[in-house]
Amino acid sequence: MEIDFSNIKVIGFDADDTLWVNETYFRDTEELFAELLEGFETKNKIDQELFKKEMDNLELYGYGIKGFMLSMIESALELSNNKVSQATIQKILNLGKDMISHPVELLDGVKEVLKALNHKYRLIVLTKGDLLDQERKLERSGLSRYFHHVEVLSDKKEQNYKNLLEHLEIDVDEFLMIGNSLKSDVLPLLNIGAKAVHVPFHTTWIHEQVSIENGDYKYLKINRIKDILNYLN
Repeated sequence: MEIDFSNIKVIGFDADDTLWVNETYFRDTEELFAELLEGFETKNKIDQELFKKEMDNLELYGYGIKGFMLSMIESALELSNNKVSQATIQKILNLGKDMISHPVELLDGVKEVLKALNHKYRLIVLTKGDLLDQERKLERSGLSRYFHHVEVLSDKKEQNYKNLLEHLEIDVDEFLMIGNSLKSDVLPLLNIGAKAVHVPFHTTWIHEQVSIENGDYKYLKINRIKDILNYLN
């Protein structure tokens, strides 16, 4: 699909699973959490209840590891009928701390792309999650030097993007968003008149999954982030 990127001046990058690995660690932790509670419920039931608890808590805790930790603890208490041991609660807390302290693993081609685009375009990070955690990951990634601005949003809906572009004085028709989530990084941008590029990650959180009919939206889909260099110069 031919899309004209000639008027683009500002490029926004999602962070988790676009610049670095993230979702994989959540899935791995869910597996360990289910093992801790295998004496109370089946793995399938544990997975279902944890996801429901995360959804119930989104408005309270928002996105990120800390909210995930709290949801695991609440789920453990409910699934065990408050019989889960203090030792297990401590292990759940340690699972979350391990996620927070995990080294940042950049995705292939990220530095190459940022180096190539940094001098021609204004690059910004637009992500959601816990502010402290995202700031920490960006610092550990070594990518801060490439970005003019970093914004951690409470959510990625149309109004969130509209407000931010207005605040940063960015014309919507000069903005391009690159990310792994159709729901958060592509569709909201298209709906407000911006352009977007979808770079799928091999695993996607259920909450971020969405299906659309081919032809309903005009956006570029690439297999690897460095493929964007074939379209931007």
